[in-house]
Amino acid sequence: MKKIKKIYIVLISLAAILTSCQENDYSFGEIIAPSNIEITAVIVGADANNPNGDGSGAVNFKATADNAVSFKFINEGSEVVALSGETSMIFSKLGLNTYTVTVVVSGTAGVSSSKSIQVDVLATYSPPDDLKAKLFGFDPANPAAASSRTWKIQAAKPGHFGLGPVGGTTPTEWYGAGPNEKAAVGMYDDRFIFSSDGTFSHVTNGDIFGRDPHIVNDLGSNVSGTTEGADILNYAFADYTESFFLTAPAGLETINLSGNAFIGYYTGGNHQYQIFDRGVANEMLLKTTDAATQFDWWFIIVIE
Repeated sequence: MKKIKKIYIVLISLAAILTSCQENDYSFGEIIAPSNIEITAVIVGADANNPNGDGSGAVNFKATADNAVSFKFINEGSEVVALSGETSMIFSKLGLNTYTVTVVVSGTAGVSSSKSIQVDVLATYSPPDDLKAKLFGFDPANPAAASSRTWKIQAAKPGHFGLGPVGGTTPTEWYGAGPNEKAAVGMYDDRFIFSSDGTFSHVTNGDIFGRDPHIVNDLGSNVSGTTEGADILNYAFADYTESFFLTAPAGLETINLSGNAFIGYYTGGNHQYQIFDRGVANEMLLKTTDAATQFDWWFIIVIE
């Protein structure tokens, strides 16, 4: 009888354990795929006489959809995430060319839908030899030769990093970092390699410096960096390779980086860096506008 009683107790205990181990029935609500995707493309400079644009190759895109959480624009392997559904692209292949841009719209729980649009865009800009020579070591006497140059932030120079108003023409108008002021934040050990084949390689040495929330929105949650105000220091991020090309919208020489590539400090935005000044030997002064269109960010880079 005692043996039967013990067996009964064991069975009751097992039943309790099995009951407690049952998975909770979580409800995430209805998962609905994005629908009614609409894409508009406005080619910069297009008019009745120039239906394919002003030759800058710039196109402004806007996508909308029902039940959308975020938007991703894809062209020839290059991807740009735009939470707002708006982004700009520059198509640099010379002449009149047709491009297919696909928009992937993400909804709840990662479910997605997509739609594509074709645009006919004219590009007429060819970067000068002296700019190519400075940026990646181009040799006009041997134009087919492979070449590259490695750049870094000019940490020792006042104003090597800073900010000012959007569209400003005074470098670091509102703030400029002092010599080596941003040591140990994940910026000064980065290397930026421009190559003649159009590749841009960023050696991060394991971490980068960027602005919250843009860096988190585009690159993912911060798992190891230190947050100081709107900055994230030493955000863990591996080396990567993207592409670059040169344009000159409105006559302003510009470095265009693909994907989420960046220089110095991650600000999101269109990943376009205007070459504000390249008159100093082995240096260039760059500026870019952040994703919030709040500031222009300035950088001095130097050949290593």
